[in-house]
Amino acid sequence: MTSVTDTRRFPAIHSHVPAPERRQPISTYRLQLGPQFTFAQAIEVVPYLKRLGISDVYCSPILQAAPGSTHGYDVVDHTRISQEMGGRAGFQRLADTAHANGMGIVVDVVPNHMAVPTPLYLNKALWSVLRWGADSAYSSWFDIDLEDNHDGLLMPVLGERIGSVLAKGEITLEKMVVPGFEDDGEQHVLRYFEHVFPVRAQTESLPLTELLDRQFYRLAYWRVAEEELNYRRFFDVDTLAAIRVERPEVFDQSHALLLELFDRGYIDSFRIDHPDGLADPRQYLERLHAATGGAWIAVEKILEGDEELPSDWKCSGTTGYDASRRIDALLTDPSGVNQLLAQYVELSNTISPYETIERKSKAQIITTSLHSEMERLTMLIAQICHTDVRLRDHTTRSLREALGALLVEMDRYRAYVVPSEQPGSVAENAIRSAATRAAEYLPEDRRESLEVVVDIILGKEIGSAGLTYVDSRAEAIIRFQQVSGAVMAKGLEDTTFYRFTALTSATEVGGNPNRPTLTPDDVSTWAERVAQRWPVTMSTLTTHDTKRGEDTRAAIAVLSEWAVEWRALVSSLRAHTAAERPAELDGQIENLLWQTIIGTWTDEGPIESERLVTYLRKAAREQKTWTTWTSPDLTKEEALFTYTRHLLSDPVSVLAFSTAHSQMAACRRVTNLSQKALALTLVGVSDVYQGEEVIQNSLVDPDNRRPVDFAAISDSLKQLDFNGGLPSHPSLDQEKLWVTSRLLRLRSEHTTAFASQQSGYTPLPVTTGHAFAFARTIDGNPDVVVVCKRLHRTLSDSGGFGRHNVVLPSGRWKDVLTGAEFSGGVTDLAFLLGTLPVAALERV
Repeated sequence: MTSVTDTRRFPAIHSHVPAPERRQPISTYRLQLGPQFTFAQAIEVVPYLKRLGISDVYCSPILQAAPGSTHGYDVVDHTRISQEMGGRAGFQRLADTAHANGMGIVVDVVPNHMAVPTPLYLNKALWSVLRWGADSAYSSWFDIDLEDNHDGLLMPVLGERIGSVLAKGEITLEKMVVPGFEDDGEQHVLRYFEHVFPVRAQTESLPLTELLDRQFYRLAYWRVAEEELNYRRFFDVDTLAAIRVERPEVFDQSHALLLELFDRGYIDSFRIDHPDGLADPRQYLERLHAATGGAWIAVEKILEGDEELPSDWKCSGTTGYDASRRIDALLTDPSGVNQLLAQYVELSNTISPYETIERKSKAQIITTSLHSEMERLTMLIAQICHTDVRLRDHTTRSLREALGALLVEMDRYRAYVVPSEQPGSVAENAIRSAATRAAEYLPEDRRESLEVVVDIILGKEIGSAGLTYVDSRAEAIIRFQQVSGAVMAKGLEDTTFYRFTALTSATEVGGNPNRPTLTPDDVSTWAERVAQRWPVTMSTLTTHDTKRGEDTRAAIAVLSEWAVEWRALVSSLRAHTAAERPAELDGQIENLLWQTIIGTWTDEGPIESERLVTYLRKAAREQKTWTTWTSPDLTKEEALFTYTRHLLSDPVSVLAFSTAHSQMAACRRVTNLSQKALALTLVGVSDVYQGEEVIQNSLVDPDNRRPVDFAAISDSLKQLDFNGGLPSHPSLDQEKLWVTSRLLRLRSEHTTAFASQQSGYTPLPVTTGHAFAFARTIDGNPDVVVVCKRLHRTLSDSGGFGRHNVVLPSGRWKDVLTGAEFSGGVTDLAFLLGTLPVAALERV
């Protein structure tokens, strides 16, 4: 067995740890702040978080967001802290309270985009640009063309085509004192119901139609956005406009307040939202690293397959989707996957392999919600070709088809190619491999156009000499990568994952439903590599963006251990409820429905019906086959919801689900506790999402932002601490809280082993695949040992661990969860894991 100290296997490339004078988080606790949970309320839970064992409070975005925002990612003002949360004074009190308790503050940063709010003047930067055009102090902020001979920024807010709106007199010219611009006195504005827009100087006296035509924006029917939107967005969200943070002045202005709070000691570390949307993520991180003097920075980067974070990024690692995927896959039983796949085929009546579904989903996204982005990129590359005599025979249509095929075949969010630099081997291989796959679906002449597209976006010498580094080619390199990320996010996560529903616990952000299981060796190999290269990256199970909370996902993963019984149960209930089941019910969404019901079932019974209905509405519309957000089929949706309510209330169905829930309880307990232990010990900085220290049945947002009863959880923790352990017959809530709190406290006492440049990972020998064991090391020496049970069903059916054992490192060890002590060497797993399915040992 290879030791973690064998650097020949995974040579260290960069420590990626913060500067010595900067704070290193050991564990974080994510708080979803907003009007529903303010800074003052967060202050109240700080003592509980300290008792839990958390080192740093991890805040969702704190800058001023659009009205009604419950998440904070729709920033409207970079100069103010959210007033709804308590303003700057409220945030500083939270930071002071955390620091007084020995805890740090991590803040989520949104560098890629701002909100296009209603009313528009709430975004002062955008209002200024739309009023003054190139003369605005913010003219460099947004990715738009402000010249007179263009239509201006598309504002797709009209309920009908503009001709009908004008005929009804619904757009009016008025005067008002615009909030935020009081010093300008009264100014002319255009009003359309609740929407208010600025009027360009010297145009207010023009006839209305001419006045509209002279603005730096174009009012349009909302459906026009899908085809003609002319600004870069956050994915396909029209109300989130991208900003050009790659420009130094935009970076400085949009980060001034956050960096001031950092310099004054109120913020210690940063989490960066969606870096793949940026023109140059590496450059952005270099600037932030320099501005903070080397703070701990984690990036929300989704790594596909065996992709690794670029080693030249000045950050400490990802936010943990790569860890979550591997933990989930480790605890999923490969023996049941094919049974679940067969059930999915039966219900969906589709035999299309996963790759085909993914390819069709991406192709659909390119021609629908991301059509504008695709068209803008196509026209840019077409112009490059048409202005070069050597390339002009590649038509716009051929380039569009070649580009579309290439985007569909990209197997990751983006390849990191920087204009004027030779592309790295990883980036070039990613694009060329995608091109090889894309060529299979193109006729011969289109393949030649594909070669041209590839060379342009890789910055290669092609066409006439001397044109390689012109601005348009640099722009094409950047825009391709930004569109590629959006196609992956919308085509894969938000479409394919709602279509391929064989095992929905695997259809998770950063997941791979086509490979839902991994072996212990797979996971150990990855953990060893991460410990060498990214020792203080983040590990998590649940985020605000996950499709399901960790416990819901665990309950669904357990179906892989009960696949035969689950198939029989679903078949039986389908027959029982045949009269109530809609005749045209989509089979893919039906399979998701069955798995979601059992995944959210509790000891008290089913999830609240309206929570499930809200989730299903989102899931079905994201699926985009029989209903969508823009063209919902309300009749079929209501039929689905009626059937769902019936399943949750029908006595026969309720009894069947309750029985299955009870039968799978032991497996669910093992998976719940093992995944939590792994997330808290496997790699780097562990993150706990709010409330997930006890059992939750959360679904996708906004369901995962429901209020958390911190008082009740705190009281439960105090009781556990007072008693010095679990009661004789603990609930799973108590067990999860016990495991979470003890492991967080263990981390705080062994910080060097878990989150430092000296920390490492080494697997430990076990004699059965039903146990996963490893040591967290300091300079290669074992300091903490973790052992977890996995796949309980088949282990139980075979009689348990029997004589199977684990080899502990030499010395004397104590389990912080049970108090039991063990000597190094061969140790019986039945003894070690006799009380809990997880053990965490520290040296005596």
